[in-house]
Amino acid sequence: MQIDRRRFLGTTGLAAFGVTLGISGSGAGIAAAYAQGAPAAAPAKGPQYLKFPGKNAGLVVLGDRPLVAETPESLLDDDTTPIEKFYIRNNGQIPEETKNPAAWKITVDGEVNNKIEITLGELKSKYKAVTRRMVLECGGNGRAAFSPPARGNQWTNGGVGCAEWTGVPLADVLKSAGLKPGAKYTAHYAADLHLSGDASKPTISRGVRIEKAMDPNTLIVWGMNGQPLPNIHGGPVRLIVPGWAGSASQKWLTRITIRDREHDGPGMTEFSYRLAIKPMIPGDKGDPSNFRILESMPVRSIITSPANGAKFAAGTKELKLRGASWAGDLTVKQIDISTDFGASWQRAKLEKPKNKYDWQRWTANVKLASDGYFEIWTRATDSKGAMQPHQAGFWNPQGYGGNAMHRIAVLVG
Repeated sequence: MQIDRRRFLGTTGLAAFGVTLGISGSGAGIAAAYAQGAPAAAPAKGPQYLKFPGKNAGLVVLGDRPLVAETPESLLDDDTTPIEKFYIRNNGQIPEETKNPAAWKITVDGEVNNKIEITLGELKSKYKAVTRRMVLECGGNGRAAFSPPARGNQWTNGGVGCAEWTGVPLADVLKSAGLKPGAKYTAHYAADLHLSGDASKPTISRGVRIEKAMDPNTLIVWGMNGQPLPNIHGGPVRLIVPGWAGSASQKWLTRITIRDREHDGPGMTEFSYRLAIKPMIPGDKGDPSNFRILESMPVRSIITSPANGAKFAAGTKELKLRGASWAGDLTVKQIDISTDFGASWQRAKLEKPKNKYDWQRWTANVKLASDGYFEIWTRATDSKGAMQPHQAGFWNPQGYGGNAMHRIAVLVG
């Protein structure tokens, strides 16, 4: 299933007023507005919308085997992302929903003093539950902005959501197991079947450094927005490793093995969820020895209202903007907005997070000098001073770390 990578760069959002936006010829990824008298480009294939029980029909399908769907930015306007609007990322076949969630078993083994086999029911009764609102983001979010195109699902900005997760800190369970001195890394395993149908092949098995596993915000969860964790989102139980690539937050969790070395399961080697250490030539084959694991996700800001392609009445002089921002393990310290293609910027009002790893909502009012076509750009700066770039840089074969500024186009009059 092929989805137009430029969809969120304006191709469909501006169709209502006859303007086409695309990636500029330089590959900069900044919107280029083409005059209506310019030669017409071949029409892009429109987005394919999701039809799935309990999910919003506005989600856009990026792949159907496995099922992958992203959420348009304008559907991410809630402080807490509703389950129906939460993006979907699978790696294998979706398991059948369990009829007895309490009996679901999780094993903790490897470099531990005491192997643990615990059911979900026992997990709930033996450990103190916490609820935290935290961002979950696909490692490939922003991939569509790379030029030349990178491999994988062509995410724009919609591989993200911020839900209320209920569960227990993974650290509490690992403390019960007793980590051996050699414990260095986790390895996660799940119940979803490999696309090939071979039950001996894990669909994906990623892990994290033991320091991240012991972060009190890394959770084994069974609740999402006050409801039992839905099957499509990994229910009855999954990991949430906030701030890092969502692939580490194993769905349908069955086992966590503690290893004495960096995990090397499917999704951990070659170019999978890795960034180049020494910048590589865009489009080059790449040398696996020049790559490091993607851990904390980069800073990002999106405009959630108005939607791309919105039209306003003639004479409108001010627009009220809303958006969201986040920065992996860090926080966002500043949001800036431009209505003149980056020639000037104004500061937005940035809200504080509810708890660590929550996204930070922001608002701004921008003045418009006249009727006409405008683009609104947003950029975020994280707590260490890193700012979103104008384009997705530091190309890598599978397109990780792309956090180009988000922009929308609006028409007044």
